[in-house]
Amino acid sequence: MNYEARRQSVFSQMEDNSLLILYSGEALHRSADAYYLFEENKNFFYLTGLRRENMILLMKKAGESCASMLFIEQADPSAERWTGKMVTVPEAKEISGIEDVRFIDRFEPLLQYMLTGGDFKVCYFDCHRNRLGDLPDYNLVKAQQFQKDFPGITVRNIWRTVASLRMQKDSDEVAKISQAIEVTRQGLEAVMSTLTPGMKEYQAQANYEHVLYYQGTEGPSFPTIAGSGKNGCMLHYETNRDTCADGSLLLLDLGCRVDGYCSDITRTYPVNGKFTDRQRAVYEVVLRANKEVAAQAKPGMTTRELNEVCKKVLAQGCMELGLITDEQGLDQYYMHGVSHHLGIDVHDVTADGVKLMPGSVISDEPGLYIDEWEIGIRIEDDLLITEDGCKVLSASIIKEPEEIEAFMAAHK
Repeated sequence: MNYEARRQSVFSQMEDNSLLILYSGEALHRSADAYYLFEENKNFFYLTGLRRENMILLMKKAGESCASMLFIEQADPSAERWTGKMVTVPEAKEISGIEDVRFIDRFEPLLQYMLTGGDFKVCYFDCHRNRLGDLPDYNLVKAQQFQKDFPGITVRNIWRTVASLRMQKDSDEVAKISQAIEVTRQGLEAVMSTLTPGMKEYQAQANYEHVLYYQGTEGPSFPTIAGSGKNGCMLHYETNRDTCADGSLLLLDLGCRVDGYCSDITRTYPVNGKFTDRQRAVYEVVLRANKEVAAQAKPGMTTRELNEVCKKVLAQGCMELGLITDEQGLDQYYMHGVSHHLGIDVHDVTADGVKLMPGSVISDEPGLYIDEWEIGIRIEDDLLITEDGCKVLSASIIKEPEEIEAFMAAHK
């Protein structure tokens, strides 16, 4: 990963005489003396390659001079006894490509010196907030505190700048996503090999996730969805406690994370290894939409336009199935978008108004959710946008109904 090139791209969009401060963050408190597993600020990771708590990236731009500094915790043998080895200065330099690495206790004095004795007028932070009601994250809290401490310095949000860069993956990022997809394929084949009527949804989940950990990944990239029968009609069903009944379908929306990068795949399987005529008819409609989106995806399009492509195919299919009489009725059976960006986050950052470009990685996930038939079917692939179209990164994960039935029959 060329983190220096990424930082230079950010520098090119910063104002003259400005600073950028990004915090890796801290683990959130859970209860009593327990803390949630630490998740680093993803923009910090994108610009440094580091994923540890209590680190700070400082970038300064003054005239023709652009410089990056990294602040890390000094190793504490007593703390390391409990939590493991901390990142050393040489390690931080090698991973990030930043030569100026200092201990974190030097950050506040240096910042005070730079802002009182320099000409810096603007300071950038990651001030993104997903929803207004969300509690502010670590970087936003720091930005608010900075504004109180230094009222003469304008605080600006760097989120959109970094988001725009993250929407276009380089070859190293695509390789990591592809590795995650390959392990996902192995996990799904483990599910197909063991899926039988009477199995619990959580057992199918366990068979999938066992492969992820056995292969040395970081585990699921999001909570695994394993919904059988009517549960497949709930878009983000995560309970996974019901029994997979004979004659029902099992919808699996899942992924894994490899070195910080995610896969996101959905497949729908017949629990007993054989689609009913009705299930297969619905499945074929969703599969047609999945293939048409991949056929149409190309640079210059938006995910909203791809969703219109998807909806047209699904609406026609639903009319053929007798579910609706016109396209306006589709909302009853399809109620989400067909694509989102994929990368460091499962629903990766998206800067409004930015169109697909070569290097974009997006999902392709049409679905139909028919409560009255207890049929929920979604088929999701991961697409890499190329110069003139797209490549289906998950093409090795079988999805043709004949292939699924043949695989399941051969592995019983």
